[in-house]
Amino acid sequence: MKVLVPVKRVIDFNVAIRVKADGSGVERTNVKMSINPFDEIAVEEAVRLREAGIASEVIAISIGPRECTETLRTALAMGADRGLLILAEQDIEPLTVAKVLKAVVAEETPQLVILGKQAIDDDCNQTGQMLAALLDWPQGTFASKVDIKNGRISVTREVDGGLQTVDLKLPAIVTTDLRLNEPRYASLPNIMKARKKPIAEKTLADYGIDATPRLKILDVREPSKRRTGERLGTAADLVGKLRQAGVI
Repeated sequence: MKVLVPVKRVIDFNVAIRVKADGSGVERTNVKMSINPFDEIAVEEAVRLREAGIASEVIAISIGPRECTETLRTALAMGADRGLLILAEQDIEPLTVAKVLKAVVAEETPQLVILGKQAIDDDCNQTGQMLAALLDWPQGTFASKVDIKNGRISVTREVDGGLQTVDLKLPAIVTTDLRLNEPRYASLPNIMKARKKPIAEKTLADYGIDATPRLKILDVREPSKRRTGERLGTAADLVGKLRQAGVI
């Protein structure tokens, strides 16, 4: 079974985000970038499936500028077998990403696509669902546990009311949640081996996909500063403050 894992290059989660002076977006110049944490979990799960003898090959794919090669190298160092870079200099919206992935699925014919439930830069949480709709494949989103047997995949999902388990027929789409696994540390020997693993390059034009944005960003602002809290001595003081604020 072949597994496809899309990975996105995002600003590292440890970096404090700064908004550009003109309000057109966030500052990315001279900022540390890394693999999207949810996608890292997806890579780990795919590699575990291959190590268990369930998957035969893990393919990592990234869509973006040439710098995404380093993101793919991270996935390869974790254990992915090969990479595919779809070059795109402009920002790509979730629907365009889903269309590209649909084209890659038609080309690679994987039985399973595992991707992060969302990217930490835009938090859209849309690509997996859109891809499932375009392919007309069953989907298991927000996965915290995955089990594959006899051509079917059981996905335990994290929902508002607790946990839900869905039984899906392969091929299928799975989006990962934080508690699915703990991604492994890429050791130095594996990092060196990853540099020898193949990464193919293609463009959006190779798939005949129009990447023209359908959404327009009007303004980007930093969140307002939170007001300093106040410690109150009694419950009566709290009630008085709430009445003063018009809450009760």
